[in-house]
Amino acid sequence: MPIPVRDDPMVDYDPSSPQVMNAFYRRLFPYRPFFLWLNQDQIPAKLFTHREFAFTLAGDVYIRYNSFHNSDEFKKELIRLNPSRFEIGPQYSARPRDRKTLAAGALQPQRRELVFDIDMTDYDEIRTCCTDKKICKRCWGYIAAAVKVLDHALRETFGFKHLLWVYSGRRGIHCWISDPSALDLNDDQRKSLVTFLEVIKGGKEQAKKVNVRGSKDDSELHPVLNDALENLKMEFVKLVLHDQDCFATERGWEALLAILPQDRDVIGNLRRDWQSDPTKSSVDKWGDLQHAVGGLKKGNPLLFKKYERAMQDVILQYTYPRIDAEVSKHRNHLLKAPFCVHPGTGRVCVPVNPELVDEFDPDTVPTVGELLSELDRAAAAENGESGSQRRTEEYEQTSLKPYVEMFEKHVAAVLRDSRGIKRAAKQESMDF
Repeated sequence: MPIPVRDDPMVDYDPSSPQVMNAFYRRLFPYRPFFLWLNQDQIPAKLFTHREFAFTLAGDVYIRYNSFHNSDEFKKELIRLNPSRFEIGPQYSARPRDRKTLAAGALQPQRRELVFDIDMTDYDEIRTCCTDKKICKRCWGYIAAAVKVLDHALRETFGFKHLLWVYSGRRGIHCWISDPSALDLNDDQRKSLVTFLEVIKGGKEQAKKVNVRGSKDDSELHPVLNDALENLKMEFVKLVLHDQDCFATERGWEALLAILPQDRDVIGNLRRDWQSDPTKSSVDKWGDLQHAVGGLKKGNPLLFKKYERAMQDVILQYTYPRIDAEVSKHRNHLLKAPFCVHPGTGRVCVPVNPELVDEFDPDTVPTVGELLSELDRAAAAENGESGSQRRTEEYEQTSLKPYVEMFEKHVAAVLRDSRGIKRAAKQESMDF
């Protein structure tokens, strides 16, 4: 199949074009590190051979329960099917492709990375710069705050090491955890873990979405949540008060007041003050609230304590990760694979360094069109140079290279630990 050129008006590297996607799968997809990441070994094991892959084809045709013997077979089928996207499921008790030959109920999920999904859609009620499917560097701040909190909790509280953060291609981020202890979690354990981490609950009609103190409103926060709160206070000031200016409008400040204890004097005075001067910024309004609550400390210490904790809850509600819990609870849940191309934006689902997540800009993520154009330019440059050697992998000639290198570094760490575990198990067996 010919690769479309940039001056072809019928294609122009449109990600919905079968030709474009075929060129991506043939020339740019990092098959080897992708296989090693899922398989955790050089030789095909059940983590890959018994793994489910689901493909979305042209016309929204959805094909589940695909599985492959090795990386080459996977590559061949991916190029043949040419999906608009594909998803990864768990390792099953048998090869998913053989399910029709198995007894009813015999195909059961066994192992699967622990995954998390954070989508900007869940922040629509509190972000002020974009709406719907749009995302920008400013509202990415919500995702960045979520990544920092969740990454810290997963590493420090649960001891996970191998976390892969992947931009979803449009307005969210996924996390894949490949530690053996994560792979082996059953559904009940996953649910318990996610329930512990989940703080934001409730639909748009529910004003207060943070209820983390149990039946007693005066109880202290769990140490893990208190740790998160301390890290989020600066995020709240920078993101919510300054950048997003969430309480600037009447709708915004009324949403804030609805979360607080409904004391007639405190709430009434703040509302009247803000209505009389609607030009006040969110920074000013938060200062007004702090001043009003501070005035309660001597005269009404019990009410002061209620407001103090309510303000902590406000910070959490506006900055804490909004997790799609259902994605994480079940081993058989499918999640879009890293290095897919988002069919709407054309952007590649690339890894994100959690330590540099503040600097990440979704608008700078390469699109499939940009990558193929870079290949065209590289090919033209090579043709003009005598004796030039073509690189082993074509993605090395494009802006996809640093993302693949980040992925390879992650995969190398997973493989090192996997080999260490196998050596230890072998030695233990020999000693026995």
